Amino acid sequence: TWANSWFIRSRRCIRSFTKTNPNRRVAPFWAPAVLLLLEEEMSKIPLTVTGAEKLREELHRLKTVDRPSVVAAIAEARSHGDLSENAEYDAAKERQGFIEGRIAEVEGKLSNAQIIDPKLLDADGRCVFGATVEMEDQDSGDGVTYQIVGEDEADIKNGKISVNSPVARALIGKYAGDIAQVQAPGGIREYEIIDVRYE
Repeated sequence: TWANSWFIRSRRCIRSFTKTNPNRRVAPFWAPAVLLLLEEEMSKIPLTVTGAEKLREELHRLKTVDRPSVVAAIAEARSHGDLSENAEYDAAKERQGFIEGRIAEVEGKLSNAQIIDPKLLDADGRCVFGATVEMEDQDSGDGVTYQIVGEDEADIKNGKISVNSPVARALIGKYAGDIAQVQAPGGIREYEIIDVRYE
């Protein structure tokens, strides 16, 4: 990605600075700040506005419905006495661990999210994150339309593919009229990009 490339170039720049300035045995004072900024940018998780809203809704449900429910289930199981052979208690505790883990995961993703509104994109017709791409299989002639979204938003049945998927990686940076080559299990498949929309 651009952030990774920028990060590598910056590290090289800092190393070059120290080599060409023999009196400076340490990196310049600004180096830590630059690297920290780049690391933060690299940790950003791209999400569409719709995807971010769905994560917020899930987080709200986890905290207001699922968490209280499992706490009540644990209390109920405790009331049955001996916990050493209490299957209901073990199941509730396991469920609680899953819920708390998911809450932490969703909160982390939202705090590091780079929220993108596809309608506001100005990419000059390029396939980018958030774009909706209409394309045609060069072998079968079948048409298909996908929106490039974040990992948590991917839903192939509804035409949403992860930005990290082979298809999205093949599309990124291309324009209408270009041919995208996708590495599939059966070999390389070629798709002509018919239209790129931001909606």
